[in-house]
Formats: sequence, C-alpha cells, structure tokens
Amino acid sequence: MPTGTHARGLSLLEMLLVVALIAIIGVVTATAMNGGIDGMRLRNAGKEIATQLRYTRTQAIATGQTQRFVIDPRARTWQAANGRHGQLPAALDVRFRGAGQLSTAPGQGSIAFFADGAASGGSIELSTRGAVWEIHVGWITGEVRAGPRREGG
Repeated sequence: MPTGTHARGLSLLEMLLVVALIAIIGVVTATAMNGGIDGMRLRNAGKEIATQLRYTRTQAIATGQTQRFVIDPRARTWQAANGRHGQLPAALDVRFRGAGQLSTAPGQGSIAFFADGAASGGSIELSTRGAVWEIHVGWITGEVRAGPRREGG
C-alpha cells in the first residue's frame, strides 16, 4: 500500500453490531407477528400440558395401573403421573371440561388414563387476549390432541 492511503472497509466490531441489530429486529418482528409474549406463554403452556397428559397415559400403559392427570383451573396448577407438577402463567385463563365424578377436590378437574391406553376423556382450554389453545383427550383411545382453536371451532 502506498504511504498515506487508508484502507476502506468495516472492522470486525462494526460487522458484529450489524449482525446483532439484524437478529434483534428479527426476534422483535417474529414475536409481534406471533401474538407477542402472551402468545408464546399460551403455546408453551399448551404444549407442556399436552406433553404431561401423554406422559401420564404412557405411565398408565407401562405400569398397568390407572394414572390421573389433575388440573386446578383457579390455582392454575397441574399434577401428572410420578409426582410431576407445574404452574400455569397468571396471564392465562384456564377451563376444564370432563367427568365431574373423577374430581379429587372442589374446582379441580381430573382425567384418568387406564392400562389399556383408554381415558376418561376431557378437554382443557387455555386462553389469553382472544387467542385459545385447546387440548382434547379422547375417551376411547386416550389420544391427546392439542393446538390453537381453529376458526369456527
């Protein structure tokens, strides 16, 4: 290089700042387009409940003994097989529909899974700001289906 000439270009720090800004803009945009933080909480909670229901069913089949999944909509808590338990975010509204005679305490809902894979059936509905996540348990097959409420559903 001739003397007195400066090389033009970007430093590593400048490149890293540009990449970081692009990443931040991407995350903010994706969050805003998918219902924001409450939408993420709704999806995560719905997927967690569905996972724990499937786990409880698997334990009933594996042990040959009836297992229960218990949810308390007012306290926003749940209990699954083998002492698993958790708390749902306060921002979510929780509704349970199922067999009332299986309830272990007032206000709680319970879904029983049997050794053959069948279940007592029921549904759990989580909602926030107009968005709804539904979890259905089939009473004959014990199949757990979960996802956002479809239009017209």
